[in-house]
This record gives sequence, C-alpha cells and structure tokens, in this order.
Amino acid sequence: MFLCCWLVLGALIPTTLSINPGVKVRLTEKGIEYGRQLGMADMQQKLNSIQVPDFSGKKRVSPIGKVQYNLSNIRVLKVGIPKSSVDLVPGTGVRMSIGDAFISLNGRWKVKYLRIIKHSGSFELNVNGLSIATTISIKTDETGRPAVSSDSCSAAVGSAKVKFHGGASWLYNLFTRFIDKALRNAIQKQICPRANTVVSDLNPQLKTLNVLAKVDKYAEIEYSMVSSPTVLKSSIDLSLKGEFYNIGKHQEPPFSPAAFNLPPQNNNMLYIGMSAFTVNSAAFVYNNAGVLSLSITDDMIPKSSPIRLNTITFGVIIPEIAKQFPGLMMKLLVKMEKTPTLTFEPNNATVQATTTVTAFAIQPNSTLSPLFVLNLEASVSARMFVSEMKLAAAVTLNKMDLTLDKSNVGDFQVRSAFLYNNIQLAKGYPLPTIGKMKLMNTQLDVLKVRDTDNMLLLFF
Repeated sequence: MFLCCWLVLGALIPTTLSINPGVKVRLTEKGIEYGRQLGMADMQQKLNSIQVPDFSGKKRVSPIGKVQYNLSNIRVLKVGIPKSSVDLVPGTGVRMSIGDAFISLNGRWKVKYLRIIKHSGSFELNVNGLSIATTISIKTDETGRPAVSSDSCSAAVGSAKVKFHGGASWLYNLFTRFIDKALRNAIQKQICPRANTVVSDLNPQLKTLNVLAKVDKYAEIEYSMVSSPTVLKSSIDLSLKGEFYNIGKHQEPPFSPAAFNLPPQNNNMLYIGMSAFTVNSAAFVYNNAGVLSLSITDDMIPKSSPIRLNTITFGVIIPEIAKQFPGLMMKLLVKMEKTPTLTFEPNNATVQATTTVTAFAIQPNSTLSPLFVLNLEASVSARMFVSEMKLAAAVTLNKMDLTLDKSNVGDFQVRSAFLYNNIQLAKGYPLPTIGKMKLMNTQLDVLKVRDTDNMLLLFF
C-alpha cells in the first residue's frame, strides 16, 4: 500500500522535458481585467506622487510693464482615472490605455512689479483630459520567469486651468494662458516615467514565481518557462517546464512528454493544464531515490498494534515458518517490478502497480533467511482537489491481489485483499504561484487530450 500511495503522489505532479511543456497556464481576458484593476490602483498612486518643481519667470504685462512671478509648494490633491482599458496585442504583449483622467493641485504664488510692489496668495490647478497609452512586452528572463517591459508610452494633457486667490490675482489673469501651458508641460513630462514605473514594478512580483518548488526530501518541481509567453487575441499562454527532479540532481528521464494544448475555453480567469507525463517522471525520480523499494521491519509498526512482524505472527498463517524459524523477527522487502500505468477518469486518477514482497527471517547473527516471495497487483484511485495553492488528493486502495511466487517453507494459500482504506494526502504538492497569489472558487476537471494518449488536468 505504501508503494501505491507513492505512485499516486507522483501522478499528481507536473513534469516535462525538452521544449515540450509539462504544464501550461492560461490567463484569460477576465484574469487580465483583474490585473487592470490592480494596475490602475498602482497608477493612481504614481500620479499622486507627481512633483511639479517651483518655477519662476518674467512677463511683460501692459500697462504695468515687467512682472516677476514665482509658483511654489505645488502639491497633488486628487487623481481620478474614470476610463482605462487593457487590450492584448497578439504576438507582442499588452496595451494599457487611460482616458479622461484628471489631476487637481494647489500651491503658492508671488509677484513683484514696479520694483517695489509685492503680492502673494494661493492657486488651484485642474488638469483635465489626461490620456496615457503604453505598450507592454512580455518575455522570459534568464531564470525562466516571465518579465515585462514598456516598449512605448505617450501622454497628453487636454487642459490645465489655474485659479488664483488673494493679493493682486488680477495680474495673473492677464497671463494665465502662459502659466497654464508651463504647468501643463511640467506635469506631462512626468507621466510616462511614472507609467513605465508601474510596468517595471511588476517584475519583482513576477520573480516570485516558484521556478523550483520543493516537494519533500526526495523531490522538487521545476516550473521555469520553456519559451516566451504566447499572446493571443483573448489570452496569454505560458509554457512551464514543470519537470520532476531528485533534489540536487537534475537527471533527465529516458522519455519525454508529448505536446498538448489547453482546451479552447476562456470563461474563467485562470487555467492550469498538466500532462500525464507526470506519473512516469515521478516514478523515475522516486525510483532513483530508492523510495519505490521499501524495507519493512517490526520497528516501523506502531507499538500499539497486536500484529508484529515476526515468525510467531506469521506462524499462525504458515505453521512451517514457526517450526523452522521459531521466535525470530522478520523483514519484508517490497520492490517495484515494472513501470506503473496511469489512467484518468473524470475527477479521478487510477494507478495500477506490480510489486514483489520478499519475506526474510532475521537470524541472531543478523543474516537473512528467505521465506517466500509474493506477487502483488494493486489498484489505487485518487480524488484530486486544490487546497491552499497545492494539489492534493484523497487516496483509496481499491484492490490488492496477492499470489505466491515461490516459497522456502512449503505451499500455502494467499488470499486477494479488497481494501477501501481512504488516505488523505492533505500535504499536497505546490502549484506554480506568484507572490501571495490565491486561487478562489477553484474547480478541477480531468480530460483526455484529443488525438493523443496524453491526459490533461485542467484547473479553472
């Protein structure tokens, strides 16, 4: 049963080799819309941080003559982004657009004219009709993670209206148009750099993709990208390696995954597809780690169990053991004889495994005396589900057929066992994640990929 559980665990872990991915991730327009909302919140923060420098100058105003002016302490009060959109550009990336945005600011002003006359007061500045358009490319960085960059950016300010308060504000009304233009240009120069920062801020988050996720003390999963993201009309598709490796030793298995495609579905925000190459890779990895060959001794059995691994207990079933090897402890060697086979059914995975169980009596000098060899054919089912960004399963051992291969203690009858022990694999295996990402309202389907014998797990 221990080996069968390992096989099912292996069947739950995505792997791949070469250029074909073992895992595919699809972010649909609904997912991108969610990203737009987060991006606009960041953009609003960036626009709130606009700093208009103090500036001063001279302007000849009739009939007074030359007027010296100074605008200072200009601060952003409010930013509004009523219209925004994110559109996919097939083959390139994403286009982010903002329209009809506005910024409200205030500050202080001072003037001096006729050499001795000075006035000061406050002013309000309303920037309206602000538009931003930036194109974002999506590629793969040197670590196999997605990376984004701003390819182009344009920004325009529709109007900037100044309203002055206090002092000789009538003077400013004579050259408001000039000041409007100066303030508008000062603000417009800062918009694209801030939009580019919104884009570059995504990369630290993307770098949190768990390209190498530890599973247990034997294995880890690599989720690096095998190619640059594919930008389609209605989705962004990521091809992840997803290969299962022994920890610290990335040895490739003697087989490779076949190509597969995600179904043409876009109703949900996120899809994660995994190929059935998983089970073969998992078996290869755990076999290399020696996990699929198991030695069982009495100290591995709970002390509270009345059944002990010794010739006394087995002597009840096979009297000859108790006669030939009285009062000795025993050891069982469980060994995988051939590659397990995996089949998928809706919401369920079934693993067929063939093993041998060799029993030994442990002599006082620690030598092993062979007793018998059993052949074991087992069938295990797993109902899979997602829990806290991990793929988990509830395992049921459906059937275990035992037959006698050879015996050194005479012939004896072996009964087939039909067991329904449910084992909850609550620990699960890590899915590809970014930052503190969480999956909500998760569903899981098990599908067969058309025209191939590969299987596909689909999350959405």
